[in-house]
Amino acid sequence: MVVPTKIDRPLLEMIFEASKDSHPYEFGALLRKDGDTITELLLLPGTVSSTQSALFKLYMMPIDHDVAGSVHSHPSPSPYPSNADISFFGNLGDVHIICASPYNERSWRAYNRKGESTRLDVVEL
Repeated sequence: MVVPTKIDRPLLEMIFEASKDSHPYEFGALLRKDGDTITELLLLPGTVSSTQSALFKLYMMPIDHDVAGSVHSHPSPSPYPSNADISFFGNLGDVHIICASPYNERSWRAYNRKGESTRLDVVEL
């Protein structure tokens, strides 16, 4: 299995906009990859968002080997994972993104399934 090391710039910009549109609630989605690049959002029906969390209905997830991980926003300026985030990261995929307010190039971080910071290069496909 290939662990993603890149993310498509238009997708990252879409994440920023979706996070802004959801504010002050959290935005949440799964990430789909093509090879080593994260290329798509996968929105799960029934996802519940609040000012504190985005809860996924994982039973709604399609059987898909291209799920790379997840993305969610933090309405605060902190892009760092909570203990609950880290626990979730270990259950699904290899890369998880947190996009914090103000939802821009400087306010997001990527993490591995252990909650450790990892790098994603932003590319134009």
